[in-house]
Amino acid sequence: MADSSFDIVSKVERQEVDNALNQAAKELSQRYDFKGTGASISWSGDKILMEANSEERVKAVLDVFETKLVKRQISLKALDAGEPQLSGKEYKIFATIQEGISQENAKKVAKIIRDEGPKGVKAQVQGDELRVSSKSRDDLQAVQQLLKGKDLDFAIQFVNYR
Repeated sequence: MADSSFDIVSKVERQEVDNALNQAAKELSQRYDFKGTGASISWSGDKILMEANSEERVKAVLDVFETKLVKRQISLKALDAGEPQLSGKEYKIFATIQEGISQENAKKVAKIIRDEGPKGVKAQVQGDELRVSSKSRDDLQAVQQLLKGKDLDFAIQFVNYR
């Protein structure tokens, strides 16, 4: 019997992030506590730019955006937001969306699978994803449960289960 396998990836649907950003922008324009504060959120190239006239307000803009991401089932681990920076009279936060599993994170996950996972399960790094294979599908499901239980500092999804 051939090996069964699945891939561990870290991908974010760009359209869902765009939808969350548009919803956050709409909420900022309508909420009373943001009136006249210059609060805004928008794309700036590949980064997300949040602006307001005070540090507390710009953090509130980030909070509104995070709420919209959670409602759209996007893990906050994929959002890498910087600290508020004063630029002229405005405070700004730049945020990026992390995609792909770095080599060091892939090695960490492979080590967890080797050390704590069922015997006979192999994990190999393939670019920015990780292929996990085994003869037993039950072992693969056990690996998925093991990784879901771990508190990794990046978002993961399981795809191509075959």
